[in-house]
Amino acid sequence: MKPWNIEICDVTLRDGEQTPGVSFTCDEKQNIASMLDRIGIDVIEAGFPVVSPYEKGCVSAIAAMGLDARICCLARARKADVEAAISCGVDMVSIFIATSDLHIRHKYKKPREEVLSDALLMVDYAKDHGLEVRFAAEDASRTEITFLKEVYTRGEEHGADLVSFADTVGALVPMEMYRIMTGLVETVSIPLCAHCHNDMGFASANTITAAEAGAFQLHTTVNGIGERAGNAALEEVLVALRMKAGIDRYDLTHLQALSRMVEDYSGIVMEKTKPVVGEHAFSHESGIHIAAILEDPTTYEYFLPEMVGSERKFILGKHTGKKALEHVVATLGYSLDEQQICQVLDEVKELGESKCGITPETLTALIRHAQKEKRP
Repeated sequence: MKPWNIEICDVTLRDGEQTPGVSFTCDEKQNIASMLDRIGIDVIEAGFPVVSPYEKGCVSAIAAMGLDARICCLARARKADVEAAISCGVDMVSIFIATSDLHIRHKYKKPREEVLSDALLMVDYAKDHGLEVRFAAEDASRTEITFLKEVYTRGEEHGADLVSFADTVGALVPMEMYRIMTGLVETVSIPLCAHCHNDMGFASANTITAAEAGAFQLHTTVNGIGERAGNAALEEVLVALRMKAGIDRYDLTHLQALSRMVEDYSGIVMEKTKPVVGEHAFSHESGIHIAAILEDPTTYEYFLPEMVGSERKFILGKHTGKKALEHVVATLGYSLDEQQICQVLDEVKELGESKCGITPETLTALIRHAQKEKRP
């Protein structure tokens, strides 16, 4: 398998922080940036410096950390925004304009060609000051395709290093993304970026689909946090790239720790069934599954927990089988005969059917009870 030509731009510190109620301190942003850098993330979008002096200070601090990742920040197509980016010492600025007729009508109230011309002046200004420029189309997925191609070709003519496609309201499904991205890749010769939101639940799928269609820079957030329903999840995209695209240069063993860090800093608790990093991502209760896993974990795990810094758990309940119980009992340091195992198994199933959680303490009590009152 030939690996796809991609890089990751993680936008947790900017788009992720736009999750309602989330605000990271500078120290927290630097800790997240350090962990992203340890994983090998190529670009870190550190923030939106024109928002406030504090935000500008945070972006500057991250840019001064000496990370291997290139540091990016966001700017509207306004001189004050671009100047704020320049003064932060970042490597890249993402200059964005809304391109859909809907957004232009309500936000700019002037012809779209004038919006584009004004924005290109800011691309020129950033390039003149030595910054790498990503020229980004907000609401690109609802933009008339002829105009969108004009935006990108004009951006390329003015020296933009990358152009970005934002599915700002998560309006696309993967087949649409593939068709649109394929056409855009054929139109421009500079790299395309895919920035996907999760309003219909397709952000990670659309991001991987965009990569397959030729997109180069893929945008993600840790745990998929972000405005409304969030963004493409870093952990999901990285695992998919490893398993489906042969990309193994990222150190995925830090994903679990990074997820917990962002969960703690953001206050956004992950669902137990969250792919890759959820509490139940590698938890098994079915007796049939556990019996097979004890023989070969890949029978019921497509990728192993160690790959993402996690661990496997066997959960006892109404679906538990004898082999699973024997394994768990042994890990607790006990040895039961056939009769005792059957007794404990019956009690475990009864508790499970009563919706009672079976903690290690509960199981230990059942084991000790069986040892004391062995059936005749």
